[in-house]
Amino acid sequence: MPTEPVVVVEQLGKVFQVPVREPGLRASLKSLLHRETRAVVAVDAVSFRIEPGEVVGFLGPNGAGKTTTLKMLAGLLHPTSGNCSVLGHEPKGRPAALLRQITLVMGNRNQLQWDLPALDSFELNRAIYRIPRADFLRLRDELIELLELQTLVDKPVRNLSLGERMKVEIAGSLLHQPKVLFLDEPTIGLDITMQKRIRSFVADYNKRYGATVMLTSHYMADVQALCKRVIVIHHGRILFDGALASLAERFSLDKTVTVRLADGEEIKVNAPRGEIAAATGKLLAENDVVDLTIEDAPIEDVIERLFESEPAK
Repeated sequence: MPTEPVVVVEQLGKVFQVPVREPGLRASLKSLLHRETRAVVAVDAVSFRIEPGEVVGFLGPNGAGKTTTLKMLAGLLHPTSGNCSVLGHEPKGRPAALLRQITLVMGNRNQLQWDLPALDSFELNRAIYRIPRADFLRLRDELIELLELQTLVDKPVRNLSLGERMKVEIAGSLLHQPKVLFLDEPTIGLDITMQKRIRSFVADYNKRYGATVMLTSHYMADVQALCKRVIVIHHGRILFDGALASLAERFSLDKTVTVRLADGEEIKVNAPRGEIAAATGKLLAENDVVDLTIEDAPIEDVIERLFESEPAK
């Protein structure tokens, strides 16, 4: 029996009215009486669906519309046009039945109580979501151990570094075991080791609970490790929606051949996919090669090429 999509987005749009004011005292006084605005399109007729259990990368440069879209899906912003639903609920009204099943983690925003230790905020979340104490304690302690929060949860959140705050934010956001995770730059400010640990945790959470995940990140290692599908957005419009491997296949025309010679020298050669065999044979014939690798272009380069192919509006 077919399952219903978890996230449905149909022609979703968001336009902000931004005040327009020229510099100078006269212009400032004028703006008090006759405020002028201009329309800024943040999201432009976006449509997509996400199935249960999918982990989808939502990619694009700063200002592309990623965070605005996630905020509309979480009910924090109201669409200007189009519609969306999450788990069958319209996010606009922020219904309790939806909020109990989703979470939004924003790497550059603080959601825990600033002046309280994280443990107190965790207790507050338990009360808000009415989590049975036994379940709460089990998952809380599991998250504390996984994210190495033992020395952090007793400190006021304001005293933590960005990376430390990010870790306690992730823990606090998952205590109610949400079915849908909207993760906006969840590994920002974390060192490489902790980034890997967060990625492993998200993958395990997805597998264990069948959770649906929508992830934005500037760290392509996050996307490559977690996402089979990616949606690329630029200037508020979707440029690509499909398999991550297909994105690389479609926009990466070259491969890089790297050979290491007997004397330790390393040689790199870029060649079109259709000429890679000839380029490799030439390197092997002309050099004393002890090691050889063939790699696709880094996915961030592929996406950059996609952005370059799309003219600005």
